[in-house]
Amino acid sequence: MTNKQFLAIISDDIVVNKIYEIRNQKVMLDSDLAELYGVETRVLNQSIKRNLERFPEDFMFQLNEAEWELLISQFVISKTVSKKDGRGGRRKLPFVFTEHGVLMLSSVLNSQQAIQVNIQIVRIFTRLRKLLNEHSELKLEIADIKKHLQNHDKNIELVFSYLDKLIDKENQPRKRIGFKPDDL
Repeated sequence: MTNKQFLAIISDDIVVNKIYEIRNQKVMLDSDLAELYGVETRVLNQSIKRNLERFPEDFMFQLNEAEWELLISQFVISKTVSKKDGRGGRRKLPFVFTEHGVLMLSSVLNSQQAIQVNIQIVRIFTRLRKLLNEHSELKLEIADIKKHLQNHDKNIELVFSYLDKLIDKENQPRKRIGFKPDDL
């Protein structure tokens, strides 16, 4: 199987759906990465433990109980993945990897599949970051437009208040100026 054939098997949508936001970071679960790399989760985690110095806290961290429960409930993660009762599934809280952690995994796992999946994941992270930046720029532009509109609203209110004052003055009787025949 060539590299291009392998990349065609895993769609970008599948990878994107395995990216979660936890602690204000885009991350991927160890079990999802293991599945994409074609290895068991325990094998992936063993490789990481042998190379722990490559994975500082900003590359990889372990979820706490509350984060894991929230992830299970929000994303309907399979019960076989989330069990901790000793009969299949997880017995420990999962590790998650940031974009940099996923990059570092390529130096730990050297299979052809892991390399190709890593390339695909990094490209998707890059696209997501670009998309977020574009949205941020768009939000700034919208805020600027709102600011201008608020200024326009204030100016329009001012014009209407001046018009109201003029209309009120027109409705009041005016004093005559100049020579009046009645004054003689």
